[in-house]
Amino acid sequence: MELIDTHTHLDFADFDTDRREVLAHSREVGVRRMVLLGVYQQNWQRVWDLVQADEGLFAAFGLHPVYLDDHRAADLTALGDWLSRLRGHRQLCAVGEIGLDYFLEHLDRERQQSLFEAQLQLAADFQLPALLHVRRSHAVVIATLKRIRLARGGIIHAFAGSREEAREYIKLGFKLGLGGAATWPQALRMHKVLAQLPLDAVVLETDSPDMAPAMYPGQRNSPEHLPAICAALADRMGISPSLLAEASTRNACELFNW
Repeated sequence: MELIDTHTHLDFADFDTDRREVLAHSREVGVRRMVLLGVYQQNWQRVWDLVQADEGLFAAFGLHPVYLDDHRAADLTALGDWLSRLRGHRQLCAVGEIGLDYFLEHLDRERQQSLFEAQLQLAADFQLPALLHVRRSHAVVIATLKRIRLARGGIIHAFAGSREEAREYIKLGFKLGLGGAATWPQALRMHKVLAQLPLDAVVLETDSPDMAPAMYPGQRNSPEHLPAICAALADRMGISPSLLAEASTRNACELFNW
């Protein structure tokens, strides 16, 4: 069973003591490829260095809304420079992690919106997918995506919206990222939505080291956990793990042109 982790932060310090072992074991359990996402300008080089050391790793670069207070105006210019320099490189796969976070009330929404739109435009200009962080902001994100259309769509990371919101994203060419959060027993609304999602619209992810699944409570999440996440989600969806894995891998390859 071949799997792709479409959203991981393996560059974070949580993996500094055993990153090589995590990568090796992930491959042993079938996680062949992984996407590492940059979240602020200071970690882009670290992400790229890790990706260059492993042909099964791929990079996305962006300015994450949660780190809004750390971003500077020059960082947008720097992002454009990075994308220009790496244009066409097989291991550059997307713009991300970008988006809107309305859960954290201290984050200025106007600044978030401006940054989000500028990065979506970069994704459009460089003909790349966008990997989106969306927390309590589905309506605004959907409205924005209708104004700034991306030919290659992208992924709604950690999708936890309604069936109707899922339908809107799918119409806009986006895949829905499913991970550990949906494995928890209390995620009742998401369990209902899972059973109604079309298989050609879902991809699997871990968001490691965050969002550990119910099977590993309180632990560091890892790409190694993706097979267990796949099995748990497949059970909720009423299908076999192999069918979900096959669909997710096919969808990710289609999205990233692999």
